[in-house]
Amino acid sequence: MTTTTNTTPTPRIAIIGAGPGGLTCARILQRHGITVTVHDRETGPDARNQGGTLDLHEDNGQIALREAGLLEEFFRLSRAEGQESRQMDAAGAILFHHVPEEGESFKPEIDRGQLRDLLLDSLKPGTVHWGHTLRSVDGPAEGPRQLRFTDGTTTDADLVIGADGAWSKVRSAISLATPRYSGVSFLEAWFDDVDSRHPDIADLVGQGSAAAADGDRGLFAQRNSGDHIRVYAIQRVPADWITAQGLTTQDTDGIRAFLLDQYRDWSPRLRRLITDNDGRYVDRPIHALPVPHTWEHNPTVTLLGDAAHLMPPLGVGVNLAMLDACELALAVVNHHSIDDAIHAYEKTMLPRSHEMQQLLDNGAEALLSTELPDFATDDSN
Repeated sequence: MTTTTNTTPTPRIAIIGAGPGGLTCARILQRHGITVTVHDRETGPDARNQGGTLDLHEDNGQIALREAGLLEEFFRLSRAEGQESRQMDAAGAILFHHVPEEGESFKPEIDRGQLRDLLLDSLKPGTVHWGHTLRSVDGPAEGPRQLRFTDGTTTDADLVIGADGAWSKVRSAISLATPRYSGVSFLEAWFDDVDSRHPDIADLVGQGSAAAADGDRGLFAQRNSGDHIRVYAIQRVPADWITAQGLTTQDTDGIRAFLLDQYRDWSPRLRRLITDNDGRYVDRPIHALPVPHTWEHNPTVTLLGDAAHLMPPLGVGVNLAMLDACELALAVVNHHSIDDAIHAYEKTMLPRSHEMQQLLDNGAEALLSTELPDFATDDSN
């Protein structure tokens, strides 16, 4: 008896989300001659700033880029010097300093926008359908699935891949789980033309990142390309703390006054990371999915990246998303049916993500800890 999962000789594959995971999956599928369509809610590739910088690791993110045929171009764009890191106390004393050795390439940095452009430019024209906000995934579990978008359009697919991030719409087709607030919130500040306009901050941060914490609050600063630095004030606060203080995200002076009080015992030099910024602050409450997050196998729908295993931002999210994307694409290439491909992919992905979820459960709290990370054991670096 034949199954209904291998519905067509050429399955219709729809990826929801044009982030690094979704685009990596599309790129690898296309390299193997498989047609795929990516749907994204943004109106175009330049609809918004893509955010800060990412470190792509040799044992996951770089594996995916190699399979995508883009690793050499990544190394051309990335910043090996961005692997420098400093850990300080609230007084500004350096507790740990890592300077990358010549040729070190375990986790070079690349701006999110640069990575996205690298992936987008590698795809066939028309692969990404912009302005497509998914409303629902309908149709029988065995397929075909019908994707309904908020603009009233629909399309059918034999495989739906949810690469649509923390608040995934695809996830609701196979899981009831929703992200929960971690109790820790980031407040982002930007610094432009740092070498000329903010030389002291440029010197404090160096070519990579600098972090400090006092047990209740923290700061994390990271250099981006183009002479920019992003700083994150990390606090254990209610998710609605700005409103609770009678403020709005547009009230830069009011938020600055609140932060100065919260960080009043910190060194004046570190406090400049939260007061000398160019422009407004951006509120980023940290959410995570329940641990572990799993779902009953579905023969036509699966998830990757944050849609599958949203965790605190501790340097693994994009790397796991791209490794997920690589393994899923290769599973589709190497199996005769979509159902078999999903089985093979989830057999590896779910245990890996469960292990990492457990490791990073409540990991946002670690960003406030005064203890040095495990890797910070050699002061000679």
